[in-house]
Amino acid sequence: MEFSTLSDHEGPTSGTVEVQGHDLGKLNEKGLALFRRRNVGMIFQFFNLIDDLPVLDNVALAAQLTGTPARQARRRALELLDELGIAERRNNYPATLSGGERQRVAVARALMNRPALLLADEPTGALDSRSGEQVMDLLIDLNQIGQTLLIVTHDPQLATRCASRLIEVADGRVARESTLEVTA
Repeated sequence: MEFSTLSDHEGPTSGTVEVQGHDLGKLNEKGLALFRRRNVGMIFQFFNLIDDLPVLDNVALAAQLTGTPARQARRRALELLDELGIAERRNNYPATLSGGERQRVAVARALMNRPALLLADEPTGALDSRSGEQVMDLLIDLNQIGQTLLIVTHDPQLATRCASRLIEVADGRVARESTLEVTA
């Protein structure tokens, strides 16, 4: 499949993209947004947390946007924060957290709706090496329990440590593809 330079309103120039029985090319903008909220979790390099919301509300918001009642969303958010080892920080605001803690909050938010696919854009890029290792270990653990991950990274260590399949892209085209054995 070839892509043109994509804006928010353009799609593939040829081919189709089908995910879980949905032809994404046939969905309008609202349909695509709802599909993403329900089926795709996103982890960004620079966290993209809402500074004016405490950690628990940052995580719960993802579910509330899909119509989940607030009490149920907060309960799930607290479970995720506990699993990620930062439940004690639930009432803190993002600015008071370390980079590794912020990324864990971002991971919890991405997992909130139990997505079929977790996209991670340079998930360790804004972290020091210790926090980066912790996030890398977390991604490996998620994958080992069945979470599908697509990680975009320039970090060869992250790519080779976390991936079972490596696709290298150069100038917008697949340059090389290989299958790896994941080493935890």
